Amino acid sequence: MDLEKMKHKYAYTLARVGLNVQKGQTVLVEAAVEGWQFTSIFAEECYKLGAGNVVVHYLDLPNMKIAARYRGDEDVRRVEDWEYAMHEGYLEDGACYVRLEGVNPRLMEDVSEKNSNAIFAHVDTVRNIMRKASREKHCQWLIAMIPTVEWAEYILDKTGAEAEEELWRILLKLCYIDEANDVVETWREKGRKTARLGRAIDALHLTRLHYTASNGTDLTVGLAPWSKFGYEEGESPADYVPFNPNIPSEEICTTPSKFETNGVVYASRPLVLGGKKIENFGFRFENGKVAEVLAGEGREMLEALVATDENAGYLGEAALVEYHSSISMSGLVYYTTLIDENASCHLALGRGLGRAPQGQEALFNDSTIHVDFMIGTADMSITGFTEDGKEVEIFRNGDFALPL
Repeated sequence: MDLEKMKHKYAYTLARVGLNVQKGQTVLVEAAVEGWQFTSIFAEECYKLGAGNVVVHYLDLPNMKIAARYRGDEDVRRVEDWEYAMHEGYLEDGACYVRLEGVNPRLMEDVSEKNSNAIFAHVDTVRNIMRKASREKHCQWLIAMIPTVEWAEYILDKTGAEAEEELWRILLKLCYIDEANDVVETWREKGRKTARLGRAIDALHLTRLHYTASNGTDLTVGLAPWSKFGYEEGESPADYVPFNPNIPSEEICTTPSKFETNGVVYASRPLVLGGKKIENFGFRFENGKVAEVLAGEGREMLEALVATDENAGYLGEAALVEYHSSISMSGLVYYTTLIDENASCHLALGRGLGRAPQGQEALFNDSTIHVDFMIGTADMSITGFTEDGKEVEIFRNGDFALPL
């Protein structure tokens, strides 16, 4: 495999399949500073598709880490007016947005929780500008990964360039990219299969899902009439540009009803929050909201998360992912939510997906956060309850039980 050639194919996949860059459109890029070489490749592929401008802003977390030691907490958190104006200006003019993440799981190990929370509060506030635009202006957006040496060495038993090259090969495989395939058609067919699966779930007219697993998970998540896992042609606005917001992706997902989650759920994979790894945690829900954080180490960070605003402790997403997906079967924990959430059923605290249906705003959760955590296990069972009172086995032993 010519790895340099495949990096260009990956960049093309992100620009064409992910964002679907339009002629003359501005592409607003947030990229990890460690991935600057790939960012240039990505920008070139956007221009080849006809982008009018590619505006790159590098996320320099190592520098922000140093600054947090010497600046006040509120100074670090603050997003300046000119930052709002700059991003909003591009998005008002029809820009699309991509986040190219490069992970260094060790970077924040020696940073206090207070400083780490301040750094990521700033980062998340800027990202909320993009999230708002995606909802209100229907702009395309994408989150994707850039392999880095630091990330590769953390998750692989290799070092240096050898580790980074191996992680590139793994990522390309997870994104369905090889030397021979037509990536546009590959992802179109994948999208068709995902849509069929979602519509099959929706056809059951479920009112709630009951999750159980041997790790102690016993959770019921209520669904509203608009909690759809699939989509129908013609549902999108007239100015909608088709795009794929996450590459890779193996999920079907929906927004649950705000007040109808009850029980206990435990995470099955680590969560990286504020740059820090949290393991062995869970939540107890009552009437939709987190009533108790179940954790030892990391409890304070999780309690601060669910207290971010009045709705941060409610669920905004329930996603179904087979345990025996290609990502899970790679045998790795990636320590980045984008990939780990596609190895496991997951839930998200905070804002729901899309926007509230008219007249149903009270049942649709809104928040300044949206944080996914993974719950799927090899023995997870999920039972669905239909409008007419029937029970349907949705998951058995971690995978779909339906004849789909």
